[in-house]
Parts: sequence; structure tokens; C-alpha cells
Amino acid sequence: MTTIFLAGASRGVGREVARCLLAQKLKVIALLRSHATHAELEAMGVQVLMGDALDPVAVEQAMAQEPIDAVISTIGGKPTDGERSDFLGNKNLIDAAVKARAKKFVLVTSIGSGNSAPALPPKAMEALAAVLAEKEQAENHLMASGLTYTIIRPGGLTSDPPTDEGILTENPLVAGTIHRADVAELVCRCLMSDRANQKILSAVDRNLIYGQPEFQEFIP
Repeated sequence: MTTIFLAGASRGVGREVARCLLAQKLKVIALLRSHATHAELEAMGVQVLMGDALDPVAVEQAMAQEPIDAVISTIGGKPTDGERSDFLGNKNLIDAAVKARAKKFVLVTSIGSGNSAPALPPKAMEALAAVLAEKEQAENHLMASGLTYTIIRPGGLTSDPPTDEGILTENPLVAGTIHRADVAELVCRCLMSDRANQKILSAVDRNLIYGQPEFQEFIP
């Protein structure tokens, strides 16, 4: 893979994913809704295309500008955001990726989505219910799309420097926290790993896991 289409590069995990991909000498095409980080991303070496993930025509046109190998999406919204991209934005990206014949789609959602709901405390599930329901819809749409995919569900996110202790597991009952840069590293590994194809993986820091659950680490 040489050309990666990235949605969510303006901040957070998506920004860290962009850094990771660029460090591997991959071409990164980022879809941006706002011009706020346009210059900053271009200075990093990212090719920027303007468009809103909630606009299916804009997404399809952006993805069709040149051949792409894979799509990575880290987009999502907070419970107070109103119309969020957690489902609709990701649905548009998935549908466009099918038309663009992308080889793989890596979707970053959250622990608490789908069958990982029991991993979160009831109060957290209640507060995040609407967002997590949309993330689950996006996961289901991707799994039904026919694309080769990896779904990564991080735990609670922090912006501290990476610890290089981020791990993946197929056990949906594991929860904890993880630094955004460590999530990005795991995303980049899964992008290039055939072992990660058609997998749903939870991502946590091995030293920041809640409780002492028994689980097997997944190595991409």
C-alpha cells in the first residue's frame, strides 16, 4: 500500500495516524471539513482535500481524484454535537471506498460499541449511548460492505506522550485507557497486517487496564 485516504486528520488520533503514516513514507490524502488545520497538515506533508464527510457526493468525489489503496477513518463526535459523523460520515466513507475499490478500510470506533458494551460501567454507557449506537451502526455497515476491514475500538483516550505499551485484544470485555499516539501506532500496524483483516479489536495500554481480566493479546 502506498496511498492512504484519511478522515479525521485534523486532531486527536487522526493527526497521530497521519504522522505515523508519513513516517513510513506513505502518501496521505486527508479529507478536511474546516480550513483551520489545512496549512499545518500540508506543512507535515499531507495532501489535503476539502469536503464534509456528511456530504456523500463530496466524499465520493474526493476519493475518486486519484487511486487509493486504503481508507482510515477516525471521525466521530461528542454527545452534544447534534448531527454527528459517527455513523453517517463513516457510512459515506465506506460507500465511497467500495466504489474506489480500496483494498482495506480501518475504522476507529470505541470500546463500548457493539459487543464491547459490557466492558463499560453503566453510567458511562448511559452518557455515551447515542454516540456508541452510531459507532455500532458504522461497524455493522463496514462489515456488510464487502471491504477488507479492521475495526479498532480504543479505550479512554489521553493525549500524553506515547508509552509504546498499547496492545490489542479480540476480547470485547477488556477496558482501560490508552494514549492517542499509541492507538495510531496500532492502527498503522493493522493497516499493513493481513492477520488483522476482518477483525474487531479493542485497544488499551497494557498498564492501564481496568481490573485484572484474563485475555489474549492480538499481535498484528
